[in-house]
Amino acid sequence: MQMAKTIRVIVLLIVLLAVAQSAWKARTRTTDWTETLRVTVYPINGDGSAAADAYIAALRRPVLEPLPVFMRAQAQSYGLTLRDPVDLTLAPRVADRPPAPPLRGSAFETAVWSLHMRWWAWRHDGYDGPKPHVRVFVQYFAPLSNRALAHSVGLRQGMIVVANAFATTDEEGANNVVIAHELLHTFGATDKYDPVDNMPVYPDGYAEPQAQPLLPQSRAEIMGGRIPRSRSEADIPRNLEQTLVGPLTAREINWKK
Repeated sequence: MQMAKTIRVIVLLIVLLAVAQSAWKARTRTTDWTETLRVTVYPINGDGSAAADAYIAALRRPVLEPLPVFMRAQAQSYGLTLRDPVDLTLAPRVADRPPAPPLRGSAFETAVWSLHMRWWAWRHDGYDGPKPHVRVFVQYFAPLSNRALAHSVGLRQGMIVVANAFATTDEEGANNVVIAHELLHTFGATDKYDPVDNMPVYPDGYAEPQAQPLLPQSRAEIMGGRIPRSRSEADIPRNLEQTLVGPLTAREINWKK
C-alpha cells in the first residue's frame, strides 16, 4: 500500500515537472513574441443544463474568431511584427468540470489549487491536434438560471484559463471579452479595476485616459474590464470591438517597451 502511494506521488511529480517545463517554454515565447502561440479552447457544460448542452453541440470555431482578430489588431497597433500573436482552435467538449478556485483563500490554498488545476488540465486535454501553449477551458451556463457568474481565472503559471460564459448567442461577444481578459493574464497582464466595486482604475484602467471630457468613455481597457460612464457607473463591453489594450498592459505582455 505504501509502495503504491509512493509510486503515485512520484508519477504526479514527474507530470507536474513536465507541465512546468512546457509552461516555462510558453512563457518564454510570450516574452519575445517571435512565433505564434497555439491557444486551444475546451468547452464544458458548467451547470449540467440542457441549454448548455445544446449550445456546445452547435458551437463552431467562427464564434471565437474575434479573439485572434483582436489580438492581431492590438499587437499591430504597438508595432509588433508577428502577424498572428495567437492561433486559436476549438477542441471537443470536456465532460468533467475543473476544480473550483478557493474563495478568499490563503496564498497556500491558492497555490495548492493552482497545482491541482494544472494536474486536472493535463489529464483532461483530449485534443489530438498540435500541443497547445495555452489551454482555455470555457464553462458554459444556461442564461436563465444563472444571472451572475463566478469570476473567471487566468493562470500565468501553467498558461491555463478557466472562463465562465453564458450559453447563448446573445452573449457571444461578451463571452469573448471575458476570454480575452483571462488570456492576457496568462501572458502577464494584471487587472486594472478595483476588486471592491469592479470600477476601472484611472488612468491605466481607462481606454482613453487623456480624453476631454474624461467621462463617459466609449471603450474599455481590456484589463480594466468595463467602460466607465461616470465616477460610479461602468458598462460591461458587449464585444471586443468596444475594448483595447492600454499602454501598461502592452508593456506587461512585452508588446511595448
